[in-house]
Amino acid sequence: MAERILVIDDEQNLLQVVGDYLKKNSFEVFTADRGRKALEMFDELEPDFLILDLNLPDISGEDICREIRKKSDIPILMLTAKTSEEDKVKGLYLGADDYLTKPFSPRELVGRVNAILRRTRNKGSMSEIFSFRAGDLVLDNMRRTVTKKGIEVSLTPNEYKLLHALVQYPGQVFSRARLVSAALGFDFEGYDRTIDTHIKNLRQKIEDDFRDPTYILTIYGVGYKFQGGEK
Repeated sequence: MAERILVIDDEQNLLQVVGDYLKKNSFEVFTADRGRKALEMFDELEPDFLILDLNLPDISGEDICREIRKKSDIPILMLTAKTSEEDKVKGLYLGADDYLTKPFSPRELVGRVNAILRRTRNKGSMSEIFSFRAGDLVLDNMRRTVTKKGIEVSLTPNEYKLLHALVQYPGQVFSRARLVSAALGFDFEGYDRTIDTHIKNLRQKIEDDFRDPTYILTIYGVGYKFQGGEK
């Protein structure tokens, strides 16, 4: 069955061109030119992938991303006309998996979509369960769930992969580059400082106090390590 992609952008020409390229690559494509319409379509269609423009006339792309992340870990590729690193990192902080700056090549967009899907299709079959501090934090790799104090935590696909890579080797220090290759794959087209944004998001979701973490520690000048809840 073809994977469903919902493209959200208010530029009709862009919707047409992007839609045509995605269809040629065997995707089922749906489009929306308004944020509210897109949210309604999301609930009805249950797509497999979201391409989201940040600048929409009724609801900002940031707000749409926040709403989607409350209920789904669907891969999200953000489109933006903003070129500053701060703007791009903000999108990743909100839960996007990658970003693409306008103007862009439709072929590059399809390549990004395929790269992200390659990273998220392999959901893993190992029945691993990692539990820390008497069940305070539990990662179940068979179900691909993470719970904190018994409550399920919603992670993006990349956040989950990073956490899974870290919990397998408590106490081992990972450089940013190593985390990129271990968790996100060699075809990851972002930059290694993107890891910092994902780690910040993870800390806010799994730490008792993200400003004083006990699970994911920073090793200054090197990278990060998972400490298992004990400093």
